Amino acid sequence: MQTKVDSPTAQLPQTVEARNPGMELDMDWVMGAQANTSAIERRCATLPGRRSVKKDYQAAWLLRAITLIDLTTLSGDDTEARVRRLCAKARQPVRADLLDRLGVSGLTTGAVCVYHEMVPAAVAALQGSGIPVAAVSTGFPAGLSPFHLRVAEIGESVKAGAEEIDIVISRRHVLEGNWQTLYDEMREFRAACGEAHVKAILATGELGTLRNVARASLVCMMAGADFIKTSTGKETVNATLPVSLVMIRAIRDYHDRTGYRIGYKPAGGISKAKDALVYLSLLKEELGDRWLRPDLFRFGASSLLGDIERQLEHHVSGAYSAGWRHAAG
Repeated sequence: MQTKVDSPTAQLPQTVEARNPGMELDMDWVMGAQANTSAIERRCATLPGRRSVKKDYQAAWLLRAITLIDLTTLSGDDTEARVRRLCAKARQPVRADLLDRLGVSGLTTGAVCVYHEMVPAAVAALQGSGIPVAAVSTGFPAGLSPFHLRVAEIGESVKAGAEEIDIVISRRHVLEGNWQTLYDEMREFRAACGEAHVKAILATGELGTLRNVARASLVCMMAGADFIKTSTGKETVNATLPVSLVMIRAIRDYHDRTGYRIGYKPAGGISKAKDALVYLSLLKEELGDRWLRPDLFRFGASSLLGDIERQLEHHVSGAYSAGWRHAAG
């Protein structure tokens, strides 16, 4: 049995698309952004039941989802050995015998995401793979350290070899409506990243309203963000479908007005294969197939890959397997 699926290699946005240069802050556009919460929730409630794929099609979608994962470890007890195991998993995310049965080769995850201290170990472990290292930065997860230290942290991670920087915005600027201050902050972060591409983490569970999510998304894109990301994974509420719909439509509006494609990354709480399929169907319906590639979409996840592997083994063998059959290294 052969399952046909493209297996694109990990890529950075600026290697495929013209990089978003940002623009002047357009306050009329920002303040005009609204969010009809009840309509958004109704739209999202229809997705899990309406959009399901089965058999070979499901396997193909799950294989695509693997290429979109930022395989992540952000724990206080991280060690270099753990990071090396994670990088080995990024290089070979699915057991070779399953890939052979599925007729797929060359599959990797989209990136490996770690704290700054673990960047050198990750860079060394991924050398020659084409898989970029993403570093969380700017006082992750709260973003409350002194501003000059947050900027310096970006520079240190880039110097250590990180090709992607996941920055956290100051939530207070959104909650207080200080859009110019948020814009200026994001511009500084973008400048500090240099050639490394920047994902702006909005921490949407702490922004209060979907309207704030829409406005913060626009401001960060205007300031030059390459990606916008829902969450740090450390908040009480992380990625949700309503938040995703708001952010995805902000991306669509930005592309319509400027011609630049911005990436999207839901993070936190996405641990089941069926959830990944729902997010992919939402993205396909709202933005189209072009966004279903690693240069424009990523899942921030640590346990999602394990469940996808179990579903793929079920597809191949007809039986579910224990988690230990799909170890992280």
